[in-house]
Amino acid sequence: SLRGMSSHGLQWYGQFASAKAIAATAEYGANVFRAAMYTGEGGFLSQPEAMKAKVISAVDGAVQNDMYVIIDWHTLSDGNPMSHGNEAEAFFTEMARRYKDVPNVIYEICNEPNGNVSWAGDVKPYAQRLVRAIRAQSPRAVILIGSPTWSQDVHLCAADPVEGTNLMYTLQFYAGTHGKELRDRIDGALAKGLPIFVSEWGTSRADGSGGVFLEQSKVWLDFLDQRGISWCNWSLCDKGES
Repeated sequence: SLRGMSSHGLQWYGQFASAKAIAATAEYGANVFRAAMYTGEGGFLSQPEAMKAKVISAVDGAVQNDMYVIIDWHTLSDGNPMSHGNEAEAFFTEMARRYKDVPNVIYEICNEPNGNVSWAGDVKPYAQRLVRAIRAQSPRAVILIGSPTWSQDVHLCAADPVEGTNLMYTLQFYAGTHGKELRDRIDGALAKGLPIFVSEWGTSRADGSGGVFLEQSKVWLDFLDQRGISWCNWSLCDKGES
């Protein structure tokens, strides 16, 4: 099981994804680092080469520290991943080609699909396309797949999963907002054989405020630990929020 940190947006807090910052995270006991490359909000779609360089730097820094590392296509304001499918396919083809022989690189192809998106009509077809693109370069790498409603609808994925191997499905929660209902949803998906990876979770409410909800966080962490579910905490930065 992997336990570690996610960066915040690399366009804003890139200094916390430096080689030194990642090495310090490893020293604290983390064995995974997530490089959150926003697509919108001034991220990749606005400055693709600069963002790509930050991702590569973070990946190389994590690999040098013997950590797993997640390349996160951080959809947020562009809620439907289909809207930038061409850019995503080109980016992940390049990354998978670059790191095809590096087994600790993990590909998260859509952070938080949201808004008027469906699993069957939008996210699953996008995932199938991206899985094909990555597999053409890297046959065995672990690929993380999001779901509608900010990657909380894992029950839909469990009922109709993407075809392929070494595929996992992300779930994201904030301890001040999400509780037993979402944990029950995870158990239901696990019972159907769906592999879950909590690629982002926080000790605040979902909007970044409130808390810190330590008791609720402990319930969640105990739950994940009992089920061997990997996680990344949001986030390593100095943003003024809880």
